[in-house]
Amino acid sequence: MTALRQLLGGQRQTGVLLHLTALPGPGPCGGFGAGARAWIDLLGDRGIGVWQVLPLAPTDGTGSPYSSPSSFALNPAFVDPDQPEPAWTPEQRQACRRWCAAQDDWLPDHARFLVLRQRFDGQPWWEWPEPLRRRSRGALAELDREEAGALQREAERQWWLEQQWQQLRRHARSRGVQLLGDLPFYVAHDSADVWSRPSLFSVRPDGSLSEQSGVPPDYFAATGQLWSTPVYRWSRHRLTGFRWWLRRLERQLDCFDLLRLDHFRALEAYWSVPGGDRTAENGRWQPSPGDALLAALRRRRGSPLPLVAEDLGVITPPVEALRDRFGLPGMKVLQFAFDGDPGNAYLPHNYGGGSWVVYTGTHDNATALGWWSALPAEARTQVEDLLGHPVQSPPWELLRLALASTADLAVVPLQDLMSLDDRARFNTPGTASGNWSWRLEGPLTDLAGHLDGLAALAARYGRGIRR
Repeated sequence: MTALRQLLGGQRQTGVLLHLTALPGPGPCGGFGAGARAWIDLLGDRGIGVWQVLPLAPTDGTGSPYSSPSSFALNPAFVDPDQPEPAWTPEQRQACRRWCAAQDDWLPDHARFLVLRQRFDGQPWWEWPEPLRRRSRGALAELDREEAGALQREAERQWWLEQQWQQLRRHARSRGVQLLGDLPFYVAHDSADVWSRPSLFSVRPDGSLSEQSGVPPDYFAATGQLWSTPVYRWSRHRLTGFRWWLRRLERQLDCFDLLRLDHFRALEAYWSVPGGDRTAENGRWQPSPGDALLAALRRRRGSPLPLVAEDLGVITPPVEALRDRFGLPGMKVLQFAFDGDPGNAYLPHNYGGGSWVVYTGTHDNATALGWWSALPAEARTQVEDLLGHPVQSPPWELLRLALASTADLAVVPLQDLMSLDDRARFNTPGTASGNWSWRLEGPLTDLAGHLDGLAALAARYGRGIRR
């Protein structure tokens, strides 16, 4: 039995990908309130065992949760407006103090970062006055005195968000629904993480980047992809026993049952680009100590590790070996399967004996309907040859292939269950606007038929249905 199947209760399971922002509710986006509880109930009533979300962190200016000002904080936009604010009884005050003390390695600097960002009208930290940019002890002590009330409110806000999320997690557990989270590999340049621990990242004393992240040129991008986030100074992380990384991982594992590691291949080797470059062409591969890091996590958390390796793209044998040494499942995306090559690794009959999470598509892909609309005729023919019949409903045909596969977990974005076109697409990589904003219209009860169909199809293909 694979490690993932063990974590899933011994059977192949089914999940739905839906970020909290897309849930209905009274606020500007969905969150930790009644909509999330009702969604969990819809899944639990049908024995659908996994709900996958995107990172719960605060977003950047474009709304992306993958470029957050904090690797540890929860997004204040998710607060449940229907729950009254804490009355701050002695019991609540004491509980808040205990929790804040346990988060002392990130919470004070997160609060300082937000207060200073507001003070300086949103300027990035490397443009702040030098004593604060360089974090002189005197400047921080003065800030703590002057802004004591604001700093306390930020800490209390995080505690309250934590209470709401853990309450939601307990509800999911009671309904037999596991929560699958997502962790970006890199952190934003303008973040509390980099400001508070610059020695761990590739930043110069003035805050500029000495190296930056990305991926090399390929068929899809002639100059590669430049992500403009600092890379890790892995030698410094080794010296601390990976303290920051381990704390980051454990914080996420305290919030989720399973965790997807985005850009997993960078744990084996990462593409490092000179800090001043405008394209990723002049980067070079540098080794990463992923083996030592994952071994340290396993010593702390035990085995099996509840992690999913996002191993999409051009993956080398050393990356596969790292994934397999720790028993981590990889990912398969059916939209990538139909290029005319019968040996394509994303085709279900090529999954072999490994452990996999299969998706019809992810948050970065077109919807299945949008994908089919843009698919060349020869690729459509390949899909129909594999199915043995003409395609009538592209999203549900992909879903059938996912559910029938040997993958331990089959995940479908809700947009595909609803047969929505690309107007419901969540994110288009490489674009700076129009993303992260899709939201459900109408009551959640309208989804009952779609979820009934998923549950019935999952049972037909022998996927465990939790009750």
